Amino acid sequence: MQTEETIKYLSSSATNNFFLLAGPCVIEDERMALTIAEKIVEITSRLNIPYVFKGSYRKANRSRLDSFTGIGDFKALEILNKVRTTFNIPVVTDIHETFEAALAAEFVDILQIPAFLCRQTDLLVAAAVTGKPVNIKKGQFLSSEAMAFAVQKIRQSGNDKVAVTDRGTSFGYSDLIVDFRAIPQMHKACECPVITDITHSLQQPNRTEGVTGGLPEMIETIARAAIATGADGLFMETHENPAVAKSDGANMIPLDKVEALLKKLTVLRMAVNEIDS
Repeated sequence: MQTEETIKYLSSSATNNFFLLAGPCVIEDERMALTIAEKIVEITSRLNIPYVFKGSYRKANRSRLDSFTGIGDFKALEILNKVRTTFNIPVVTDIHETFEAALAAEFVDILQIPAFLCRQTDLLVAAAVTGKPVNIKKGQFLSSEAMAFAVQKIRQSGNDKVAVTDRGTSFGYSDLIVDFRAIPQMHKACECPVITDITHSLQQPNRTEGVTGGLPEMIETIARAAIATGADGLFMETHENPAVAKSDGANMIPLDKVEALLKKLTVLRMAVNEIDS
């Protein structure tokens, strides 16, 4: 999709529904990516939910040196491009270093800044100058209002196509909490779409075995609360079998449970719209 088309696609006013960024944590192979995309495209088309396929082409933030990081940058990026052309949907991926911005921008529609890197000025500027929409994840260590400065870096670099995503706030060493005040606070401070990450928010990081845990049974709870408190979009990771996923399987939603969740959330969003009208 062209950049302007992507922005219009993500406008909540286009459908009066939330939009969705969803897919696997990391691209494992082509079959897996196309299978997940096809299933979610079918569901979101019926429910009138604007959909962006999410997949990391490389994982840079890993607990251990032997953790899976990807199948190769160009191979994974080409798979992301195949998803976008096959289904005519926008695609988003993470970048971690400045040189990756221009590279990834050739294959995807939206560039995402990981939470731990949301204060990295050079990275934000590199993403901004590609002209692609930029989704900045809120650092687990930042206040909601402080995200305004990350957004300013994008805008002051000549790009006003920006969104922010809350993915929980550090609570001790091995847990996260979701403060739903963040949604109205970031709306006010950042003046851009606000997304809630309903799977990473349930991570249990920094465990002694070096494998991140999670609380996937709470995904629906976090999602419902996000919609009720005004999130424009939701972000989630899914897999056909999270138990064998090569990254973040402990907090993913199984692919076969996505439809039931989205149906409930669509009904809830319509109720919120009616209350607010």
